Amino acid sequence: MKLKFLPAMAIAGAGNPMISCSENSWLCAEGANGVSGTDSEVPYYHETVLLEESVHFMAPAEGRVLVDGTLGGGGHTEKMLESGAAVYGIDRDPEALEHASKRLARFGERFQPVEGNFRDALKLMNARGIEKVDGVLVDLGVSSRQFDSDERGFSFSKEGPLDMRMGPSSPLTAADIVNSWEEQELARIFWEYGDERASRKIARHICQERQKQPYVTTTQLADSIEKLIPRHGKKIHPATKVFQALRIEVNDELGALRELLDTSADLLASGGRLCVISFHSLEDRMVKRFIKATSKEEIDRPEWPEPKPNPDFAFRELTRKPVKPSDQEVKRNARSRSAVLRVAERI
Repeated sequence: MKLKFLPAMAIAGAGNPMISCSENSWLCAEGANGVSGTDSEVPYYHETVLLEESVHFMAPAEGRVLVDGTLGGGGHTEKMLESGAAVYGIDRDPEALEHASKRLARFGERFQPVEGNFRDALKLMNARGIEKVDGVLVDLGVSSRQFDSDERGFSFSKEGPLDMRMGPSSPLTAADIVNSWEEQELARIFWEYGDERASRKIARHICQERQKQPYVTTTQLADSIEKLIPRHGKKIHPATKVFQALRIEVNDELGALRELLDTSADLLASGGRLCVISFHSLEDRMVKRFIKATSKEEIDRPEWPEPKPNPDFAFRELTRKPVKPSDQEVKRNARSRSAVLRVAERI
C-alpha cells in the first residue's frame, strides 16, 4: 500500500518569488543557533550547522513527509520531528544510524532510519512505497564525530588508518588511491577537488615515496607532505587540501550530489523544498548551476529567433543569495564558517 500525501502546505514566504537572508533577518541573526535542544545530551556527534535556517525552509509540520539525506547525529531531523513532520533519515554509516535512532526513539514511527546513500534517495523512497515527499535536505559536511575519529582517517591531527570512507561498504580507501593511482591522476584530483596549487609536485613526491614504503596512516601522509612543503608559520597545514581531495574522491561526493540533484524533481511533490548545505566551492557551484538551469521557464540563445520552453524547468529559486551562518554561529562553531545554504521549490 502506497502512502498518500497531502499537497505541500502553504509556507510563510512561499508566495514570494525569492526569499533572501536579508528579508528574514530573524533567521540570519537570532535564529542561527546551529544546535538542536539535545545536542549537548548526545556527545557522539557534532553541532548541527545552519539548523534554524534550513529547518525554516523545510517547513516541517504535521502531515508533511520529509527526507534528511545526511542524518548524521540527527540534529536537523530532530528539529523537524519536533514540529510534527514524518522524517526519513538516510545515512550510509550504520554507526550513525544506530546512535541517531536511539536519540530519536521518542518520536516513534514518525522517524524512519534508512541505510543508504542520499544519491539513491528516489530509489530508497520508492522501495518503501513512497512516490513523493515534501522536502529533501542534505548537509554535505563531514560530521565532527567522523572527522575526529582516529579510525576513520579523515584528519591528520591524530594517527589513524588512511581510510576516509563515510560508510564501511565503500570499496575504495584513501590508501588505495595514494598507493596505486598514477601520478597524473593524483595531480588531477588534488587540483580539481582540493584546489592545490602544488598538485603536481605533491603527486610526484607521493609516487616516489610510496616505492620505498606504502602509505598506511594519516600522519605518515601528512608528515610526508609537510616535509615537501614546510608550513613556515602558516596556520593551514600543507596537507589540508590533499586530504579534502582524497575524501571527495573516496566517497564520490560530487557524483552523489549530481545524482541527487538530477532525481530531485521526480522525488519532490509540487511545493516541496530542496535544501542543500555545502561547504566548498565545487559543491556550491554545482548546486547553484542546477537551480539556475531548472528555474528558468524559457531559454534563449543568440542564434535563435525567439526563446524556447526550457525542458528542464522544474523549480523556483528561493534563495537569491546563499544563506550563511551568523557571526554568533561561526564564533561558537568554527567549522560552520564555510557553510552555505541554497533552496529551491518544486513547481
